[in-house]
Amino acid sequence: MNIVKMAFGVVIVALLVMTSLNNSGKVDFNFQPLMARAVNQPAALMYFGFFGIGLITGAVLSLGNKKQKS
Repeated sequence: MNIVKMAFGVVIVALLVMTSLNNSGKVDFNFQPLMARAVNQPAALMYFGFFGIGLITGAVLSLGNKKQKS
């Protein structure tokens, strides 16, 4: 099972790298509840940031799922 998880992770990172290399133009990111004005950054940085946020979210959500042995 760990091999499958590792292969999945490698595929996702490869897709992230390919997406970042092919989308180097600047984009606007608007999120009105938290930011008063738009952020204008390269798309590659946005992809990387969202990937990092998703990775951290998945790690936090998977915490505490271990069952104790009796």
